[in-house]
Amino acid sequence: MSWINARRRRPAAGYAALLLGLVVVALAYGSLTSRGGVTAASAAVGARQDTTAGKNLFQANCSSCHGLEAQGTSQAPSLIGSGAAAVYFQMSTGRMPAKEIGPEQPRKPTTFTEPQIYEIADYIASLGGGPAIPTDEQVSTEGADTARGSQLFTANCAQCHGFAGAGGALTYGKYAPSLVASTPKQIYTAMLTGPEAMPVFSDGTLSPEAKRDIIAYIRETITEPNPGGFSLGRTGPTTEGLVAWLGGLGFLVLAALWITAKRRDVRPAEPGTEES
Repeated sequence: MSWINARRRRPAAGYAALLLGLVVVALAYGSLTSRGGVTAASAAVGARQDTTAGKNLFQANCSSCHGLEAQGTSQAPSLIGSGAAAVYFQMSTGRMPAKEIGPEQPRKPTTFTEPQIYEIADYIASLGGGPAIPTDEQVSTEGADTARGSQLFTANCAQCHGFAGAGGALTYGKYAPSLVASTPKQIYTAMLTGPEAMPVFSDGTLSPEAKRDIIAYIRETITEPNPGGFSLGRTGPTTEGLVAWLGGLGFLVLAALWITAKRRDVRPAEPGTEES
């Protein structure tokens, strides 16, 4: 044992023991992750194939404005960092590809299938950054609080979209579109990305639960029956009564002006001016 203790006192013995320990740890880690490495490699190959399909679709349909590598041109901005959610919203609502350049792109029938939109979105996401497309479970409104959603919508959305989501005009030729035809996933991705003049409502600003509450309120509002009369933005009977009162009052004023304009100004003749 004395020779072992003598060798342990040498400085090189400590380095040799450390090196041996590192080798043992590396071998153990490699044996544990070998199967996972094969799975990850195969998944990476599949992801590259999906990205290639999306890249081909992008270059065939979008690169004339956004550039071959989505770097942006003088006609359209760069999409690097915009994320898959932005691509899904713009393409699923038919806003992209755009027919003409303007301050606000209108909603149009989409020319791409859902899988094609996802492939292009995956390609844009592979360029880096941006929010992902929410899953069906994330946008599900089952168990959502519509009363809380009404309060959140009034505080954050009604100023532009109206109390019933009917939309309205904004400045500089822009407008807040109607939400009647929007799906829950489109509303969710719009809040995540802030298209056009809309601000971004990230999860730090509005939690996923709050977003689902807002979506539930919107869906309930646009599907509930309207009990007769002109809706006037569905802001309630008080507004409809006020418009009817102002319209009736304006009609009476115009009628009075018309009647007085038709009357002749007949004045009695002054004394001494009558003809003999």
